[in-house]
Order: sequence, then structure tokens, then C-alpha cells
Amino acid sequence: MTLGAAILTGGASSRMGADKAALGWGGRRAVDRVAALARAVSASVVVTVGGRDYGLPDVADAGGGPAAGVVAGGLALAARGCGRMLVLAVDAPTLRPEDLAPLLAADGAAVAYEGLHMPLVVDPAALPAEPPGGALGRMLEAIGVARLPCPPGAALRLRGANTPAEREVLMREEETRRRS
Repeated sequence: MTLGAAILTGGASSRMGADKAALGWGGRRAVDRVAALARAVSASVVVTVGGRDYGLPDVADAGGGPAAGVVAGGLALAARGCGRMLVLAVDAPTLRPEDLAPLLAADGAAVAYEGLHMPLVVDPAALPAEPPGGALGRMLEAIGVARLPCPPGAALRLRGANTPAEREVLMREEETRRRS
């Protein structure tokens, strides 16, 4: 089954104070790091969802929040022949392939880690045809998301960075990892 990836980039980045997708992380924009990760885990198609041009195919999400972004990404990837979708937040550019491996290996219509909505692996056919009103969590529960325990040591990377302080913590963690 062909895996596609949708990178959600549509947020206002108000808590960060700058466009999270364009922020540099280790010499590369966050969106480029997340796209490289998607390709590293075998995503054959990678799109951004949010209506901005980052040099990747982009899908508009009609401004309906993450749930609308997931639905828009699912429709776009299904139209490109993808039967499975990896949904990634652009604010988690320090994720590693091993962080995603349990999700990618799991069966079911949708799978995410306990307490988190992303990263997410979902069958685009399981998504509603129209973006729902409301929260992503409610949509995932409605389609029967399976929850896996968070891999040891991955919680910070999985949550990503929504503020400059969270970004600093992740950047320090990444630098410490590189040095060891």
C-alpha cells in the first residue's frame, strides 16, 4: 500500500512569533526536515497542508484547523494513489524514523500515540468526506483511532515546539544527541 505524507503547516504560529515551517533547525527549515523524515520512512508523496508555498506540493485546508487539514491532506493523497497517510506537524522537526516505526507498523484505520493527535497514521478512506467542525481529537475518536504507548525518550520530540522556549529545549536535545 502506497504511503503518502501530509505536513500540517497552516497554523498562525502566534505562540512561536514566527512561521514555524520556515524556522531553521540545524541549518534546514523545519518543513524541509519534516519532509526528509517522511521520505526516510518511505512516503512516496509528500504534501504540505496550509496554503503556503514551501516548495512542496501544497493543499489548502480552508482554515478549519488541524481536523480540516487532515481531511484535505487525505483527499489530496488519495487522489495521488496513496492508501495510507502519515500526518506530521511542522513543529516537530526533530522526530526520528524510530519514533514513527511503531505507528507505521500498526494496523487499523488510524493510529497515534496516547495523549497526542500527531504524528498520526491513517487510512484516507476512513476520514470524513468533508472537514468536520470541531477538534481533531473528536474526529479521530469517531474513526476509531488506536492508541499506542509513547516510545521511551520520545515525548518531547513528538510534542514538538510551539514556543521559542520549547524550540530551545528541542534544539539542545538535538545538539546533545549529535555530540554523543
